[in-house]
Amino acid sequence: MHDQSIQIEVILGVDTHLDTHVAAVISHTGKLLGTLGVSTDVSGYLKLLAWARSFGRVKRAGVEGTGTYGAGLAHILREQGVEVLEVNRPNRSKRRLNGKSDPTDAENAARSVLSGEATAIPKLQSGAAEAMRMISVARRSAVKTKTQTINQLRSILVSAPQEIRERLWKTKAELCVAGCVELQQLGTTTLLKTLTTTLRLLAKRWLMLAEELKELDAELERLTMQSAPHLREQFGVGPQTAATLITVAGDNPERLRSEGALAALCGASPLPASSGKTIRHRLNRGGDRQANNALWTIAMVRMRSEPRTRAYVEKRTAEGMSNKEIQRCLKRYIVRELYPLILADLTVATMS
Repeated sequence: MHDQSIQIEVILGVDTHLDTHVAAVISHTGKLLGTLGVSTDVSGYLKLLAWARSFGRVKRAGVEGTGTYGAGLAHILREQGVEVLEVNRPNRSKRRLNGKSDPTDAENAARSVLSGEATAIPKLQSGAAEAMRMISVARRSAVKTKTQTINQLRSILVSAPQEIRERLWKTKAELCVAGCVELQQLGTTTLLKTLTTTLRLLAKRWLMLAEELKELDAELERLTMQSAPHLREQFGVGPQTAATLITVAGDNPERLRSEGALAALCGASPLPASSGKTIRHRLNRGGDRQANNALWTIAMVRMRSEPRTRAYVEKRTAEGMSNKEIQRCLKRYIVRELYPLILADLTVATMS
């Protein structure tokens, strides 16, 4: 009886959290067989898999958050020969109708795999793409904080005494910071002493972040030239845009079944919106917005400087298309051009 149950395929679904994962197993006919909660460590993952295999043969698993809380579990499942599929969170209208709980979410994850709704292959997070992602995360944080710092410094200078504002306020951020970083005591009052300390500290913070950005940019330059050489050779593709596109593709190139899949990941694929006699497409507002911004950046650089793109813009403008419509077309064409290059770079990076 035990040997017979092993031959029956069952589907595993997991709702992931920081401290606990909740799993559900359903049969190939959709019957719920059981639920289980485990801790988020290796012993918990192995316990979950052994429990699921007690119901039958586990070939597929739907996991929420494979790039965050579910990354460790997804890695263990893949090592054990289980195909892991990324499961999106149920939409709000469905949750309002059916309610929400961790076992329910786990069951829904398993059912989405059984129905064929969940088809996305998770990123491996084990190579150059993951390295670029980490650098990009740190860089975005540094850029944001650096901008906030100079804005705070200038807002303090705006309300400072007139003679101090006139002496320290500069249009260029570098000059403004240079005047504040070596600032001596502006006066003997409590206000002026506090103003001196605050301006000096903000200036030092800005300089520290500027140095941090130089280091991050140098590392991003090295990584992209080493792991995405074909992509970097293209007009308008710099280290930041290349890293963003490689990151959204992931370390496993088999995820990208077609250029349309990459366009959808970047939110650059038009979606059908036809009804009755009206045949039209609408803008795709989904996908990774940072990747979409990377495509926009490449398009803007080419519209300004590349003769081929400038000729295309003139042609489309003469046909009556708006600038935004032209940009949308260009983003889709750029995906088509860069798709085989991304695949080539990812394949080489995976093999090295």
